[in-house]
Amino acid sequence: MEIRIEGVGHSYGTLPVLDAIDLTIRTGETLALIGPSGCGKSTLLGILGGLLQPRSGRVVTLGEPPADCLNPFTYIFQDFALLPWRTVEQNVALPLQHHPMSEAERRQRVADSLALTGLGDFAHAFPKQLSGGMRQRVGIARAMVVHPAVLLLDEPLSALDAQTRELLMEEMLAIWRGQNTTRVYVTHNLDEALRLADRVAVLSRRPGRLREVVTVELPLEQRTDPAHAPYLAQLHRQLWSLIRDEALVADREVVDG
Repeated sequence: MEIRIEGVGHSYGTLPVLDAIDLTIRTGETLALIGPSGCGKSTLLGILGGLLQPRSGRVVTLGEPPADCLNPFTYIFQDFALLPWRTVEQNVALPLQHHPMSEAERRQRVADSLALTGLGDFAHAFPKQLSGGMRQRVGIARAMVVHPAVLLLDEPLSALDAQTRELLMEEMLAIWRGQNTTRVYVTHNLDEALRLADRVAVLSRRPGRLREVVTVELPLEQRTDPAHAPYLAQLHRQLWSLIRDEALVADREVVDG
């Protein structure tokens, strides 16, 4: 599905958060959203997912979700949001509860999602028995079990250590390969954005406005090749130059507050 953001603005009371955002997210691409703290990245993600109604503008979707899609828009959160009293299998099955389907279909969807994320041997474990990386894999499996048309990811790797984050980036790319899911990925990590995204949208500090959209002209599978490190370093410098000064101001605002 293609997503068109047309003149979207939002505020919380008298505090303006987003202003006149115009952006098209293409079918099947991964678009990363970056910007200073408080620029409205998560707010925009909430508007895309229908959790928030924008104060101005609108979000238009084009195209039909796949025939086997149960939830067109599905989230993956930073904090895993798992139910501790449910096993891995039961957490993954949670989004299927309110959809009419046979028990056999439900079990098959869950089994397929666990296999996709390498969790088949952990179906009966509880979240407290898993590492942070494994718990986030459960979050990914739970999102994929509904076969979403659009995947909304709100800093899904920020709570993980560097090694686990690297492993999960590789696994997410493997899961996404060959799928036509549209993905919007909020992150503060520029290297993460450059590793995973086809394009990177840069928002200004509050109220967030679209400053620039940077295209990563390099196939995903080539981005760990040392031969392409200079190109990615150049893009990193470009992105950092767009947000550095405003990120410094935003950081001081947070500290002073």
